[in-house]
Amino acid sequence: MRAVIQRVKRASVSVGGGIVAEIGKGLLVLVGVGKEDAEEDARYIAEKLSFLRIFEDSEGKMNLSVRDVGGSVLVVSQFTLFADCRKGRRPSFTDAGEPEQAQQLYQRVIDLLNESGLTAYGGIFQASMDVELVNDGPVTILLDSKKGF
Repeated sequence: MRAVIQRVKRASVSVGGGIVAEIGKGLLVLVGVGKEDAEEDARYIAEKLSFLRIFEDSEGKMNLSVRDVGGSVLVVSQFTLFADCRKGRRPSFTDAGEPEQAQQLYQRVIDLLNESGLTAYGGIFQASMDVELVNDGPVTILLDSKKGF
């Protein structure tokens, strides 16, 4: 499972012109599910998101988590994180998870975040979404569950 984590002042997801989810201060996370991913990958990503210290403390050092600052998490499914562009000019998505598996694991990340006491929202799986954000920093982190075990 891959994630692009962005520290934001605010973010929202719209489908068909209507806002589906929005947050203030927190994390906007684009999540891609690979065909080899399973429950432990969702747990790894959710755990990292919950405790990753990328918010500034009173001394301006990245020392606080989204939990510490009372922020929220907006999770958006993004299968294109598994694009392979090494050959030709058109990306291949053969390493991306099948839609049913991907939707379950994507939703599992959101559920695990909420179960941990955070407030987490998601977009609409497989929808064409407009994602708006105001980066804070900017701070952008790449995370790959297969590199974390």
